[in-house]
Amino acid sequence: MGAFGLQTHIWNNNWKSVALLAGFPVLLLVLLYGLSVGYVSMTAPINSVEEGLILALEHMTRIWPFALIGAGVWFAIAWFSYQKIIDVSVGARGLSRKEAPEIYNLLENLCVSRGLTMPGLNIIETPALNAFASGLDDKSYKVTVTRGLIDTLDKHELEAVLAHELTHIMNRDVRLLIISVIFVGIFSFIGELVFRGMFRTGLRVGGHTRSRNGNSRGGGVLILIAVALIVVAYLLAMVIRFSLSRKREYLADAGAVELTRNPDAMISALRKISGHSDIEAPNDIQQMMIENTAPFAGVFATHPKIDKRIEALVNFGGGAG
Repeated sequence: MGAFGLQTHIWNNNWKSVALLAGFPVLLLVLLYGLSVGYVSMTAPINSVEEGLILALEHMTRIWPFALIGAGVWFAIAWFSYQKIIDVSVGARGLSRKEAPEIYNLLENLCVSRGLTMPGLNIIETPALNAFASGLDDKSYKVTVTRGLIDTLDKHELEAVLAHELTHIMNRDVRLLIISVIFVGIFSFIGELVFRGMFRTGLRVGGHTRSRNGNSRGGGVLILIAVALIVVAYLLAMVIRFSLSRKREYLADAGAVELTRNPDAMISALRKISGHSDIEAPNDIQQMMIENTAPFAGVFATHPKIDKRIEALVNFGGGAG
């Protein structure tokens, strides 16, 4: 990959970050309206689908400020606490130079070669072979590796993996993924709160509470509309999360080769990692790892297959294969 391609990828990621920020309120309103339609269909006796849709709109106008406040609180908590959440969920801890001087020096030398701020270094005590980068800026970036990776890979392979993760940082992949994970988390959080409230309270229309046992014409149609709106909003959020760019792994592999000048080391590392990367971690974090074996397919796949990545390194990176 040439410098132009990598720089274009960074620009695209920056624009995608802006698009996420701009598109999130729209998706949130679609989700809230779908939930409101479902609320009306189960709690208010209505005479027609049109009446139900109007009541749902009225209901949404009452709840959207609270939903946005809740989303804002979640966003603030996630924004400032995401690294602690990540570390706790995978059992990661800080790794000092004294504990692992070789890997620490490898990472530091790679940073010096590109004038990068040294990210923090974490370790997960597991025999699995995996690694990932996380963070939002130079002050918070971290590279996390597993004990299995350190014990299994040789010096050149380990350097290639570290260079791969540094490339994710340089390409702004890490920041984009963190933002997308926070947004999808908000969708899950809001959906759960509204659904719980839906089954605990009745809808007040005209000063009276209408129970969910009342007669309702068009209720079945409203439920279908509600499900469709909720599914569309949630799936769009999921598609954004899982397919922000599967090219990021190819570009990170290429960036590792550019940093180390050793495509065979990256190829060898990928071969050793393949089939030995399973870590018990939330899907949100697995998609950040150098290899993700979670059973997603098609548009929801987060990583290209290892053999495809090796093929690209052979064809375009000059690897021996």
